[in-house]
Amino acid sequence: MNVLTLCRKDNLCKELWGYARAFERQGVVLHCFDWGTPVNVDVRELLRNCPERPDFILNPESGITFMPTSLTAVDVPTVCFHFDTYQATARRVRWSKIYDIPVVFHPHFEDEYRRAGHPNPLTLAHAASIDLYGARNPEERERNYEVGWVGRLNGAPYNARRRVLPKLANQFRMNDWERTYTMEETAEIFRHSKIIVNISRDDYLQDANMRVYETMAAGALLMTRMPTDLSTLGFAEGEHFIGYRDESEIVPAVRRWLADEAGRARVTSAARELVLARHTYDARVKSLLDFVAANGSKLSAPARRWPVSIAPAGSGW
Repeated sequence: MNVLTLCRKDNLCKELWGYARAFERQGVVLHCFDWGTPVNVDVRELLRNCPERPDFILNPESGITFMPTSLTAVDVPTVCFHFDTYQATARRVRWSKIYDIPVVFHPHFEDEYRRAGHPNPLTLAHAASIDLYGARNPEERERNYEVGWVGRLNGAPYNARRRVLPKLANQFRMNDWERTYTMEETAEIFRHSKIIVNISRDDYLQDANMRVYETMAAGALLMTRMPTDLSTLGFAEGEHFIGYRDESEIVPAVRRWLADEAGRARVTSAARELVLARHTYDARVKSLLDFVAANGSKLSAPARRWPVSIAPAGSGW
């Protein structure tokens, strides 16, 4: 199977790194842009230069935005990823209509796409990488950090993080939470941490981001705010993660669970088993490939049936 991927190979980072590796394990070849390719290149030119006709075209929402023209003129299924579906949702819904299959990464948003007239959205979710978390027994690692943290701190959506993290650092042994880490370094931090406190964005508190899956896959105890999207994805509070409902609960809860080694082991074991069984990039890729196989031939992007006169000027639809 071949996929024409609308990004440069060196932009396959973060979630896309996990997806690229999982595609490879499924025998899928990703054809990416070369440097110098115009961001508004005609997709038919990309298809002509593709070594093999792709099974579908994927816009993976990489760090550099490409918007080829003529996407609705080709007879190849098109797929787009909307990782941060909660952000600029109305715009995402509008532009999803260029694609046959928009993929959303948070529960509940699929219905919004359908209400707006898209017949074929797919809900996946974030995931953990087998490459980084699947092979090692977490009990073989000494957990030097009482609390671990990796994540962004700058910007308006992260005021809660800037409030909570200094309090945790003052009372518990932590990694250097103010610096940035590579994916490999993040895995090492999580494998050496007893507890990871997930502090979501201020504008989407229930977020089940990629870090929650990585935490559980690493065998660390996940503590996250309630309500959480994890509850709709097969995870149960007290069985797979620990919930808190107010910031004032975090420090006492950390103290309690640091003291309860048996309880931590019970929760982390169940969580890791579930993540590695159902919530890896390999599982997500399989779901996507199955969905494309079942639905891709429908070429159901609403914009394929629109008259040219209603397309925004210069959009290339």
